[in-house]
Amino acid sequence: MKLSTFLKDKWIFLLSQTIIILFLALLLNAINIDAAANIFICLCIIAITTGCLALEYIKKNSFYTQLYNNLDSLEKKFYISSVITEPGFAEGAILTDVIRQASKSMSDELSIYRHMNNEYREYVETWIHEIKLPISCINLICENNKGEMAFSVKDELSRIEGYVEQALYYARSTNVEKDYIIREINLDTMVKGVLKKYSKQLIGVKAEPSFDNLSHTVYGDPKWLEFVLGQLITNSIKYKKNTLKLKFSAVEEKDSILFFLEDNGIGIPENELTRIFDKGFTGTNGRNYAKSTGIGLYLCKQLCNKMHLSISAFSKNGTVISIKFPKDSRLLLEN
Repeated sequence: MKLSTFLKDKWIFLLSQTIIILFLALLLNAINIDAAANIFICLCIIAITTGCLALEYIKKNSFYTQLYNNLDSLEKKFYISSVITEPGFAEGAILTDVIRQASKSMSDELSIYRHMNNEYREYVETWIHEIKLPISCINLICENNKGEMAFSVKDELSRIEGYVEQALYYARSTNVEKDYIIREINLDTMVKGVLKKYSKQLIGVKAEPSFDNLSHTVYGDPKWLEFVLGQLITNSIKYKKNTLKLKFSAVEEKDSILFFLEDNGIGIPENELTRIFDKGFTGTNGRNYAKSTGIGLYLCKQLCNKMHLSISAFSKNGTVISIKFPKDSRLLLEN
């Protein structure tokens, strides 16, 4: 709290005190009080007024300074009511009461919306699990009725399954912590497991995968990482240019393992590289080459962030996605 601001707020009091002192000086002079005594009385009044204002300023300045410091130290500002100290003056007490009432009201509202959001997410998760049954039945029907039409239906079903899985992970992405388990993962085993899962789509586009230095062990949640890798492979298929070539590789650094997925697709315009992980961003390729929702890479980024892994992209005769894994699993646990 600036002293000038404090004094400006006290201008009526200061003006009235000045008028009182001048009036008292004139009155004492009129009744023939000695000039020295007159000055002494006026100076006493000025000293008392100044002392009272100084004490009030110190008290208020201390409270507001602490209030701002506490606010700056909080990551979530709405928790200020829980760390605010009791002030020693009336205006501060009123302000404190208002802040606490406002925070409680907001907390109650958040609780209601959080409950509604949880119910909606649980409904979506339940619906997704339910929809998997008819999808499996249709797949079984297609298996028992071979033909060109059945093959086309299965191809579309695989796309539906991809979108259903994407919806499930999107619904869970806001609360990934409860479903997150750090485990040792062999990169080679994980990559080949995901390739097997997407084998039909990869065979359909005659993809040529290659592997380099994948014998490393990394730390993360296998289920979430398999989803992320699946989204990246799906994008490579979607934006292929000629015969799809996928290269999976890893490089060991001092404190981390860098995993790379490189394709020979159409690549990403340089001016869009910083935005491809934004929610809903489809980019030039998404509009011109495929129907894109702009959710897949956004989910990859969100899940990697929550697992404290960094993901990035650059374009070099195609697209290269890198994921950085810390060597020490304790770094993930500490975060």
